[in-house]
Amino acid sequence: MVNTPISVGLVGLGQMGRNHLRVLSMLKGVSIAFVHDADHDAGKRIADQYRLNFRPDVDEALKGVDAVVICTPTSTHEDYVQRAARHVSNIFVEKPLAHSLAASEALHKLAIERNLNLQVGFIERFNPAVRELKAVLREPAQVISVDFMRTNKVSSRITDVDVIVDLMIHDIDLALHLNGSVKSVFAHGLVQNGMIAFASALLTHSNGRFSRIQASRITDKKMRLIQATCDDMFVNCELVRKEVIIARQLVQAADEHSPYVTSSVEEMLAVRPEEALLSELQAFVANCVAPGSVEVPRASDGVEAMSICDKVQQLVMSGEAGQLLVNQDASRSHREGVQA
Repeated sequence: MVNTPISVGLVGLGQMGRNHLRVLSMLKGVSIAFVHDADHDAGKRIADQYRLNFRPDVDEALKGVDAVVICTPTSTHEDYVQRAARHVSNIFVEKPLAHSLAASEALHKLAIERNLNLQVGFIERFNPAVRELKAVLREPAQVISVDFMRTNKVSSRITDVDVIVDLMIHDIDLALHLNGSVKSVFAHGLVQNGMIAFASALLTHSNGRFSRIQASRITDKKMRLIQATCDDMFVNCELVRKEVIIARQLVQAADEHSPYVTSSVEEMLAVRPEEALLSELQAFVANCVAPGSVEVPRASDGVEAMSICDKVQQLVMSGEAGQLLVNQDASRSHREGVQA
C-alpha cells in the first residue's frame, strides 16, 4: 500500500520562505499543495518557477491541506496562525511565535484549545553542533556558565522587530534548552533610531547555571558562537562551521620542587554534516504523521523565550541596567501544561 503524501501549504515567499520551499520540495512524502505571498506578482513568479499552484486567497487554500508552513513577517504571525487554525491542525511558524508576549500567550492558549501540532522555528536546536553540545553538557557535567554570541548586520528584510526578537531569541531558546528555566534576568543595551540594535543579558537559571547572551546588529561580521565553562573542561561550539572543541584540564604530579603541573588536551568532536532546516522540517512532517513522535520546539517554548525577550527589552529600553525576576509559576505552567 502506498502512503498518501502530506499536502502542505507554504505562506510567505521571502528569503526564509524560499529556503523552506527548497527543502519542502526535497522531502519524500510531502506534496506542496499551494504557495502564497502578500506580494501576488512576486509569489506568482516563484510559483511558476517551481511549477506550483499560487493561491491568492490563503483562507480558501487552507481548507484543503494537511499542514501549513508560515514564513511571513513576525508582525503577521499571530494573524496567520489564527487563520490557519480554523482549517489545519498541523502548523509550523517561523520564530518567534508572535510579535509580543501577549500575542504568543494567546497562540499558546489557542494551540491547547484546538489540540494543534504547532511547531516554532527555533532552527538552532536542529544544528548538529548544538545537538553534540547538549550531549556534552548533560549530567554529570558540572556546568558553571554558558556564553552565547550572535552578530549580524541588520538586514533590509527585517524592519518589524529589534535585535532581541530577531537574533537574541535564538540563544535565549538555546539557553533554556541547555540550562533549564530562568529565575532572574539582568540586561543592558543600545537603542538606535528607536529600536534596540545591541543587547547583552545575564540569565540566572533555577539550577544555578548562568547564561551570558550578546546579540548585535551593529557588527558587520557574522558570528554564531557558544562557549561553556565547566569545572573540568571548556567547550567551544561554532555554529556556522558546526565545530565542537573540548579543552580538558589535566593535573599531573611533577617532582619535589613542583607539586603538580597543569596542561590541557583538546578534543574535536565529530559533528555529522546535516542541514538544520532539513532536520527541522523532517521533524515537523514526522509529527504530522505520528503526533508527538519527535521532540520539537512547541508554543510553550515560544512563550517562555518571548517572556525572557520581553524582560530584556524592558531593561534595555528603560536606559538603566537592572535585574528582573521571572515568574517561576507562570514559566512552570507553560512547560508542564499541555505541550502544544
